[in-house]
Amino acid sequence: MLMRAQVKWALGLGGGVAVVLVAATVALAQWAGSDGFRARAQQAASQALGVPVQLGRIEIAFWPSLAVALRDVRIQTRPPLMLEQIDATPVWLSLLAGRPALDALVVRNAVLPQQGIVAMAAGLQKQGPANAPKGEDAMANVPRRIELDHVTWVDASGQKLTVDAQVAFAGELLPRSARIEVVGGRYAGARARLDRGDEAWQLRADIGGGTVVGPLRLDPQRGGGWRLGGDLATDRVEVAALTAPSRSLTGKLEARTTLQAEFKDPAALVDVLRTQTRFTVRQAVLHGIDLAQAARTLGISRSGQTVLDTLTGQVATHGRAVQLSNLVASSGSMSATGQVALAPDRSLNGKVQVSLAGGALGVPLQVGGSLDAPSATPTGVSLPGSQAASDLGGRIGNGLKGLFGK
Repeated sequence: MLMRAQVKWALGLGGGVAVVLVAATVALAQWAGSDGFRARAQQAASQALGVPVQLGRIEIAFWPSLAVALRDVRIQTRPPLMLEQIDATPVWLSLLAGRPALDALVVRNAVLPQQGIVAMAAGLQKQGPANAPKGEDAMANVPRRIELDHVTWVDASGQKLTVDAQVAFAGELLPRSARIEVVGGRYAGARARLDRGDEAWQLRADIGGGTVVGPLRLDPQRGGGWRLGGDLATDRVEVAALTAPSRSLTGKLEARTTLQAEFKDPAALVDVLRTQTRFTVRQAVLHGIDLAQAARTLGISRSGQTVLDTLTGQVATHGRAVQLSNLVASSGSMSATGQVALAPDRSLNGKVQVSLAGGALGVPLQVGGSLDAPSATPTGVSLPGSQAASDLGGRIGNGLKGLFGK
């Protein structure tokens, strides 16, 4: 009888505890979804980021694991950052220890304009380095895993890039591995993976029917900055896949690239990155310009195409500016050499020397226009009879001036 009574008491106590836990869970979920809690969360997020943050609603799930979901998040930069859902899963033991840490962070269906990211970075800088978490506190803010589900990046020119990605960390601020797949926009279909080794990350990207592989190194510098370096090998990549949406040059690219950059703000990386590349493009086609026709007729070319067996040269970049030098193009009926500069606004400026089969001298051409609408114009060449035509034009002009008394 005593044993049965103890069992009943134990069952009753366990049932009572279960009821209390269920009631507390329901109360916690309702409290998290209340307008008051959402308002306090908005205020805390706004103070942390330095820009206003709007939250649609907050939900807490307890099965299959504890998770907090933020829905319809709008970070009110100009333009705004919009995130349909953010799921955060904490580490249970960290909660019991009183030092909350994230196990996973998932961002779903977000649109992140580049200008908005830059504006948010500026807001964070205004908070001052004294307020930035350091040491173990900084590590507590880094999830063990970050997942991006259809996150769209919009660059300064309005071009979109939508990716799915998974990034894993190993108790450090820098990732252990990353997997990225471009599912929409520029470079759609490209995939890349990054795995950390003893001294560098090994990159492998599959794009345009070929590969880009090689080591990348990121080392801390004095004063809190970083130094990025790398050596990449490109093998049989369709050029147009790298320059999308532009298709001014097509062909299979083989290249060797060294890159380096020193920076403190990751948002400034694009502007400070320097690269040096030696390349060969096989079965190359220049679209929108016919170099042979321009040289043959000594006339301007703004259409057509130039078919080449090979195009070789060097490319140097600094930020968004590109310089192509030591260009050598060859085909069965034509050869050309020269150099061309590509400005950040995509305008072209350069000179090429074109020699046709059977021609004694090369014809110099001025390259201009834009990356999407290039042009080539003969320079330093006088057409037969052009001086006589110029003299006749001058006499007609003087006669007209005398006729009107001016």
